[in-house]
Amino acid sequence: MATVRFLEQDLVVPAKVGQSILEVAQGAHAPEGYACGGVCACSTCHVYIEQGRELLSEASEDEEDILDKAFDVRMTSRLGCQARIERDGEIAVRISRESLDAYYNEHPDERPK
Repeated sequence: MATVRFLEQDLVVPAKVGQSILEVAQGAHAPEGYACGGVCACSTCHVYIEQGRELLSEASEDEEDILDKAFDVRMTSRLGCQARIERDGEIAVRISRESLDAYYNEHPDERPK
């Protein structure tokens, strides 16, 4: 089994091979945006993979095209809806500011006080 650690939310979540980072975040109630519903049509699920990139699927050309439109893209950037877990191990994720803002805009009642 894999483990996904959402660094700034202090969440450690068990995950199954085949799940996307977005699916794991949703199951754990981590504040990752998903305005398009997780179909690789926006960049609101933008995350940084701080550890365990080798455990995830490779980024597709479509994903890279969407990331070209995202804010603060880094070498560790992925779309949570497209980054699928392929092997067991520990994955450390930092949710981008863009994704946090999108999430809290969609879920204002969950905004930190």
